[in-house]
Amino acid sequence: MPAHRPVPVPQPTHLSWRPGHFTLDGTTTVRSAPGARPALDLLRTLLAPATGLPLPPSPEGQLVLALDPQLRGLGEEGYGLTVGPDALLLRAAHLTGLLRGVQTVRQLLPVQALSDRPQSGTPWELPCVEITDVPQSAWRGFMLDVARHFQPAGVLRRYVDLLALHKMNVLHLHLTDDQGWRMPVDAYPRLTEVGGRRAESMVGPAGAARGAADLAFDGVPRQGAYTRAELTDLVTYAAARGVTVVPEIEMPGHVRAALAAYPELGNTPGRQLGVWTRWGVCDTVLGVGDPVLDFCRTVLDEVLDVFPSPHVHLGGDECPTTEWATSPAARARAAAEGLPDTGALREWFLGRIGAHLIERGRTPTAWAETGEGLPPEFTVMTWRDPEHTRIALKRGHAVVSCHHRAAYLDYPQSHAPSEPPGQPGAVVDLRSVHAHEAGYGPYTAESTDGSGGTKHSGSPDGSDCPGTPDPPRQLLGLQAQLWTEFAPTADHVDYLAFPRLCALADRAWHGAAPWPGVHARLRAHAARLAALGLRHGPLDDPYSPAP
Repeated sequence: MPAHRPVPVPQPTHLSWRPGHFTLDGTTTVRSAPGARPALDLLRTLLAPATGLPLPPSPEGQLVLALDPQLRGLGEEGYGLTVGPDALLLRAAHLTGLLRGVQTVRQLLPVQALSDRPQSGTPWELPCVEITDVPQSAWRGFMLDVARHFQPAGVLRRYVDLLALHKMNVLHLHLTDDQGWRMPVDAYPRLTEVGGRRAESMVGPAGAARGAADLAFDGVPRQGAYTRAELTDLVTYAAARGVTVVPEIEMPGHVRAALAAYPELGNTPGRQLGVWTRWGVCDTVLGVGDPVLDFCRTVLDEVLDVFPSPHVHLGGDECPTTEWATSPAARARAAAEGLPDTGALREWFLGRIGAHLIERGRTPTAWAETGEGLPPEFTVMTWRDPEHTRIALKRGHAVVSCHHRAAYLDYPQSHAPSEPPGQPGAVVDLRSVHAHEAGYGPYTAESTDGSGGTKHSGSPDGSDCPGTPDPPRQLLGLQAQLWTEFAPTADHVDYLAFPRLCALADRAWHGAAPWPGVHARLRAHAARLAALGLRHGPLDDPYSPAP
């Protein structure tokens, strides 16, 4: 791939090279149409650290950003970019499209433009090109588990920038779990005061991937929680880059940290618990009395105040029912609600809390295998098997595909002996991630435009896209997950996330493409990752078994 023709990642829908180049220098001025100013501000903010260019405004500016509502075929996130020898024109129907185009401009420049430090002696040249670019999937997400290992707010802001660079539009924060509660709640301060601190963390020995039973205590306390101001600022920062932050508050299982703070929310009166110091699925769950439901509603109301996201994630899966089976109060609740047994309380619980979110104009979202038992208003994230995506769609759910064999980035990414510990299971390598089939297989043919790709707008809920299939059969898109049992530091997170997140971004935005070309683009993209200072995983696995 010629150095003067850098192909962005994700690959644009249509790209045609033209002779020549356009140079940004101290004399370059900019012009923005009404409504385009936020995109221009973002462009200046992103280019200033490396280039030092002021890019002042001028009625005769050579760099033009324009909004044109008549460009309806571009949807909310699509854009058109024309680079000629004397001018650059970026157009879109919506501001979000301009924000996506700004990221393409960054990637067309020399890789030094991505640095956060001044770069001298680099000519800031863009190749002449015509690009028309529209995403395949509306939801292109990344979930980061900050409950098991807390990551400071600065790390989250950095990931917003990395997602935006790759045209991903959802940062899903897994804020609570058995091992930690990171979301501040004014009405329940002990959630972070007690639930935000774990007595000691677990590490596995270096070398091969280890299972939960093999982990050993390292004796190091783990703690951390966000302030409301940090999360509010994160939401604002992300919105300016076209990224929606989706909060996840687990219930009715995965709540050991909450029960450590407020034991009365559980099923055993008088029991005192600590924040869980193991991995896996804890069998302590929320009770089902009215005070517990009130607690959940109060917590979620504060979550809604911080996060304007249309979707609010309730977790919802891996909820053992053994405590309910032995609880007189739970058995009485099941009988009063006409349920067949206490095992049905999970769906009942989520239905009640989901209705609270719907009343407030939000969409409840949950992990699910097939969506069975959940009201159709729930958006479900299917993760165990691609077939479950088809079943959930048939049940009437909007679906985000999170297939673990293609999108769980806590699995090892190579067969190399030096590969760090990860979740036990098969390797999820770069090619596996890009081969994610959900949304592109024959079972969702009714959701496609006839060319094998889903037709969605750029909004995460897909509501304003004329090409999206009418509810109740909506495949919103794809999401990668990084559970952090094996990733205690930001450096670990980087290594596991990249370059696999680049591959998923390419698949979700551009769709299927022959692997050799994709791999070549990802290899060239490694120079950009280096300019960003990312320690990333391998682009090749020489130890991979022969196909």
